Amino acid sequence: MIKILKYSFYDLMRSRWSYVYFLFYLLLGLVLLFLNNDLSKAVITLMNVIIILVPLIGTIFGVMYYYNSKEFTELLLAQPVKRSSIFLGQYLGVSLSLAMSLVIGLGLPFIFYGIFNSDAIGNFSLLLITGALLTLIFTALAFVIALTNDNKIKGFGYAILLWLFLAVIYDGIFLMSLVFFEDYPLDKFSLITTMLNPIDLSRVLILLKMDISALLGYTGAVFQKFFGTNLGIILSSLMLILWVSIPLFLIKRISGRKDF
Repeated sequence: MIKILKYSFYDLMRSRWSYVYFLFYLLLGLVLLFLNNDLSKAVITLMNVIIILVPLIGTIFGVMYYYNSKEFTELLLAQPVKRSSIFLGQYLGVSLSLAMSLVIGLGLPFIFYGIFNSDAIGNFSLLLITGALLTLIFTALAFVIALTNDNKIKGFGYAILLWLFLAVIYDGIFLMSLVFFEDYPLDKFSLITTMLNPIDLSRVLILLKMDISALLGYTGAVFQKFFGTNLGIILSSLMLILWVSIPLFLIKRISGRKDF
């Protein structure tokens, strides 16, 4: 698996899309720092971009890499190599290269601007960690979708639909539910619903870390009461790890049963 990981990682690092991805975040960080003299405001603005864009790019890259390397994968399957090692190695190569481009691309301009001497270092670190976890999650989900759909068009369609649902539609359904059932106690419902969506969970954690949970209104008080505690932070971190672990288990299970 290590050899496949290295091959996938180096293959992607030589790809022009990896350089485009890296340069995009590098320029984004430079522009935000140029427009905002306050590092805290730049981090808040960056959060709105990261939470939506990182899952989309992870999903597209994951599906695209699987379909583009399908012939090479079939060649590997003919060798005495475990199927799980092949696909998990490819997944790690893709996700780690994307996460590294994100962290380095955003980290360089903020480091030169003096983030280590700023009070915003904690918020910025959490933002990068959350972005890396979202990359791992949505790249894994993309591999699951691609493995279950041999048709490339269907695979891309389902992947985009998944991102659209978790990034946009899910929040609309959640808000409509809060309005419709406003006469009922919704504390537990709000917490559970948030933890079932990695994008919402990441957004809430970052907002609470930045101490601007008041922007969330009533739900902000509920989230602050739960996620602001040590238990809430541990549970939310475990949920994000679980969001990575379940797709990885599905990749191993589907690849072991799939007829190539």
